[in-house]
Amino acid sequence: MTRADAYTLLVSLTKSTSLLRHMRSIELVMEAYAEKLGQDKNAWGIAGLLHDADYEAYPEQHPNIIVAQLLALGETEIAHAISAHYTKWNVPYETLMDKALLACDELTGFIIACCQVRPDGISSLEVKSVVKKLKDKGFAAKVERDEVYKGAELLGVDLNDHIGFIISVLKNNREELGI
Repeated sequence: MTRADAYTLLVSLTKSTSLLRHMRSIELVMEAYAEKLGQDKNAWGIAGLLHDADYEAYPEQHPNIIVAQLLALGETEIAHAISAHYTKWNVPYETLMDKALLACDELTGFIIACCQVRPDGISSLEVKSVVKKLKDKGFAAKVERDEVYKGAELLGVDLNDHIGFIISVLKNNREELGI
């Protein structure tokens, strides 16, 4: 699947600009991790781009709709990673992509939330600020902290290093993402 094909599929299901931005941010982080870990940048990016593609149109069936569409296209590895991006779905983590998508999804969204309450956005955001906000259950209360911690654990990365890596990727793309 090409990135252009993935984007066409995405916009056929998703209209919300904030959700599209979320998926683009995960795409960027997944691509960066793929490069860092010597993995397939295109596949990892597409997994990030499409992981919530059916959420807006089919919230009660998420992620089953996008997973079924990807399986029909023969994109089994991407489909599996998307089917596993939430621990409570009890899908086994078989590949590094599976683990990375879980590790990047909630935390990237959380880091962007941290940027939105700062006067200078991501410009001066530091790891310690994100860690402090993670401990504040009232901040971005919908972000499931257990998913953040479990994701880093499954990916086998130190949480502080993981946060720093994501901040770096987001800083490099701050203009596009509006953060």
